[in-house]
Amino acid sequence: MQRMSQNPPSLRPDLAPSAKITDAPRAGQPTIGMVSLGCPKALVDSERILTRLRAEGYGISPDYSGADAVIVNTCGFLDSAKAESLDAIGEALTENGRVIVTGCLGAEPEYITGAHPKVLAVTGPHQYEQVLDAVHAAVPPDPDPFIDLLPATGVSLTPRHYSYLKISEGCNHKCKFCIIPDMRGLLTSRPAKAVLREAEKLVENGVRELLVISQDTSAYGTDWKDRDEKFPILSLARDLGSLGAWVRMHYVYPYPHVRELVPLMADGLVLPYLDIPFQHAHPDTLRRMARPAAAARTLDEIAAWRDLCPDITLRSTFIVGYPGETEAEFQTLLDWLDEAQLDRVGCFQYENVAGARSNALPDHVPAEIKQERWDRFMEKAQAISEAKLAAKVGSLIDVIVDDIDEDGIATCRTKADAPEIDGNLFIDEGTDGLSVGDIVTVEVDEAGEYDLWGTVTR
Repeated sequence: MQRMSQNPPSLRPDLAPSAKITDAPRAGQPTIGMVSLGCPKALVDSERILTRLRAEGYGISPDYSGADAVIVNTCGFLDSAKAESLDAIGEALTENGRVIVTGCLGAEPEYITGAHPKVLAVTGPHQYEQVLDAVHAAVPPDPDPFIDLLPATGVSLTPRHYSYLKISEGCNHKCKFCIIPDMRGLLTSRPAKAVLREAEKLVENGVRELLVISQDTSAYGTDWKDRDEKFPILSLARDLGSLGAWVRMHYVYPYPHVRELVPLMADGLVLPYLDIPFQHAHPDTLRRMARPAAAARTLDEIAAWRDLCPDITLRSTFIVGYPGETEAEFQTLLDWLDEAQLDRVGCFQYENVAGARSNALPDHVPAEIKQERWDRFMEKAQAISEAKLAAKVGSLIDVIVDDIDEDGIATCRTKADAPEIDGNLFIDEGTDGLSVGDIVTVEVDEAGEYDLWGTVTR
């Protein structure tokens, strides 16, 4: 299934992988196509919908022409993402004609039907039952219990060797630029037993890397009134780390208790990798964002994390051109980045989002200044990345193999690289005997701005 065009990875830290559905439907089997847009959390929703449909006897089509109807799981985080979602809905209508819309943009049904009145149904984010009802109405199920068998792992839209593991939904933060709480509600954490059971099944079926995702991972479990521990993410991380797979933590807010996660990374239970949305560094900008404004203390936290785990990789995203951002505030951000020396950095240019409180702020930054600041920010971030990668030349590191092409070139990732959003390590020769999903030790031979090249050690 084709996907919408997306912003480049340097702008979008939340690219979802393409669907990889290869099962051929049986003769006469009702089939559904899926276009999954936006972040990994939405991708997990798509997998759950497809798994339920497979359990009811539906086939999953990899293209428009083979589907009796198409589900488009939309993104509604930014106005540009909304426009791209509308384009994807329009493409599905043109290519197939029978389209059901779900996901974050589904929280604004009039916005969708105003542009595409011929869609069959519109449902909001994680409304699985309503999506199934819409599918049943459009394409009645016709299961064959002797043929339609669902694998124990359900339907996966990622490669077999890694999987996203969503541990909670919603968010309690009130950032002025974000409407996620309006679309997905307040924090609701999944029971730890359910998360661990899913993780165990994934590892039993060959998953080598678990990517832990949520809107606010470090707040996991704090919505439970009668919890046994103050910060349940700590025991969950420890339990996940005991399963034998790589465990990568995404969307971790820098609360003080995050410092208690880092020893698990130093001990090898969890990957030494933190994805933390800092967003900015100037206290006035952060206050206008309605975010914590203690950038200096954040530098202290970063230093403490590195003391506890010198190999830790820090990834973050930032917004430039936020309303009211002065040149002095932006320069503070550049100076902070110089001091923080983050390993992986993404950057958005601010844009209005319908319903966000930041729209009403005064002194919006002109587009040409936002672009100029983005260019300067990325130039600095790139230089930091290039220097950090150059320092790895000659070292031995473990990598996971994501792909091996027809020329025998292996595309891999180090522990410092999340799929789709970070860099890669390439092995140009000596890949005989390697398979996708293998974890091997490599000597780093060469470094670029964002990627590495290496040789397998035997």
